[in-house]
Amino acid sequence: MKRIVTLLIALSLLCLSLSGCGPAKDAASVSSSLSEEQKAHYTFTDDLGNTVVLKEAPKRVVSLMGSYAETWMLAGGTLAGVTEDVISERGMEVPEGTKIIGTVKNPNAEEILNLSPDFILLSTDIESHVKLADTLKNAGIPHAYFQVEYFEDYLNMLKVCTDITGRDDLYEQNGVQIKQQIDEVRKQVRLAEGNAPTVLPIRALSTAAKALPSDNMVCKMLEDLGADNIATRHASLLEELSMEEIIEEDPDFIFVITMGDSQKAIDALKSGIEANPAWNSLSAVKNGRYLVLPKDLFHYKPNAKWGESYAYLARILYPDVVS
Repeated sequence: MKRIVTLLIALSLLCLSLSGCGPAKDAASVSSSLSEEQKAHYTFTDDLGNTVVLKEAPKRVVSLMGSYAETWMLAGGTLAGVTEDVISERGMEVPEGTKIIGTVKNPNAEEILNLSPDFILLSTDIESHVKLADTLKNAGIPHAYFQVEYFEDYLNMLKVCTDITGRDDLYEQNGVQIKQQIDEVRKQVRLAEGNAPTVLPIRALSTAAKALPSDNMVCKMLEDLGADNIATRHASLLEELSMEEIIEEDPDFIFVITMGDSQKAIDALKSGIEANPAWNSLSAVKNGRYLVLPKDLFHYKPNAKWGESYAYLARILYPDVVS
């Protein structure tokens, strides 16, 4: 009987010991089974549908486009490398030691790799960026492709960037508050409902001039503000400006966005379509509504100035309504 009691006590103690160790063993098992994505600092899907996993908060970030570099900085990030347009076109101030790694269309892969980046921002729309994917993947460098054409695209990218940097306050300041500005402008514009001005937005270069396609950010802003883009009814204007079609529509406003050397683009317009005798008969020309729009708000992505871009156009289109 004593032996049986002793054996029962021993078995009870063994069970208690095993049950006490059980939870610790289960926790270790769960921890080891966590995926890399679950343990990562941040995981998201980029605009090419790639899953991007950042194991740690990135410290050496490279941007292959000036507007993306600005967005990253607006999110509170710092940059190890940027393309030349950050300085020449956007006039941004970058910290001393930030390396120029080529141009937007021709980034230098060797220079990029020499910086030992831990995150790279690229564009879906630039062929040389897309071609870098295999090189970056083989090098084990986290990278993400973005497509930013409209304000909503900028807002989505800013959200990703501020999630990475942990700066929700900057998403509020440089995203949410900008959206509120745009919403207020559009609210004022709705007061002028029924008075949809006709517009012709033109992209001008030193060699050619043509109407902007409807998916361009300026056309989207004009659409959001209730303007009627005549180019949507005359596809030929996207290839060449036809004086006959412009006269037929006689738009209330003609907006010009220059690319490259602005003065050469304007000179080309003067010696080109403006030289047509019928040009000065257009309502937009006679009423001083033939306007060149500032590059920083309408050629380059305005980012935190997107609200200013909307307000700029709205004041021109609806001067009696928009303050």
